[in-house]
Amino acid sequence: MPRSTAEKRAAFRELHIAGCFVIPNPWDAGSARYLEHAGFEAIASTSSGFAWSTGHPDNAVTRDTVLAHLKSLVAATDLPVNADFESGFGNTPDEVAESVKLAVATGVAGLSIEDSTGDINAPLFPIDEAVKRIKAARRAIDETGGDTLLVGRAENFFAGVPDLDDAIARLKAYAEAGADCLYAPGIQTPEQIRAVVAAVAPKPVNVLIGANSPLTLEDMRSLGVRRVSVGGALARTAWGSFMSAATALAEGRFDGFNGAASGATLNGLFSK
Repeated sequence: MPRSTAEKRAAFRELHIAGCFVIPNPWDAGSARYLEHAGFEAIASTSSGFAWSTGHPDNAVTRDTVLAHLKSLVAATDLPVNADFESGFGNTPDEVAESVKLAVATGVAGLSIEDSTGDINAPLFPIDEAVKRIKAARRAIDETGGDTLLVGRAENFFAGVPDLDDAIARLKAYAEAGADCLYAPGIQTPEQIRAVVAAVAPKPVNVLIGANSPLTLEDMRSLGVRRVSVGGALARTAWGSFMSAATALAEGRFDGFNGAASGATLNGLFSK
């Protein structure tokens, strides 16, 4: 019998108590179902991977489109789904709260709120404003049952402001404002990771691994990381294979399909 939303949220929170787990990022219902088949315990949406699947760049998809996508992921799998909810789809804290309530209603088990503005001249919200937005998200979650996990994200390293001290100050403030899990995408070295984990302890930390990292899951565990996500890396891998095959086809070659999954395999997977 499929798990209820409450059961999935409880299982998701349990994963954050101890140990270290990988939370991969599908971009559609099919990739979500495959990741469940592969044995993962939870998944997270990827704003970039989904945007590319619609023919848009990252952060250029409407709130309604994202909400519909989250509903499709939740419906596709029995796994808890963490929503990459970008910066909360609101210009003000109250608008963020409204958007968060809509996200919670999709059945997600967790959601993240970024502190990036999309403005290249001022890429991060001032920390006091960012804290108000996290507090608004916390309030919205509490008013809808309180069991959805809230992730606070410091976007320094993605927004062109790679200041570790500022990122840590932001994460500590987000933890105090009610974030359950903290995340600074773009930190890479053991020293950076260790500093973030120590700063927000005992709250759990998510680390992003995108490509070519020398660190292993066991390394992450030893550094005190609770969960590891891959962002758009799986989608980029799929796009890389597709682009390579399409290029070969345009050149009159058919060897780009080497390594493709068989139709029988896929039909068998999705008939279950």
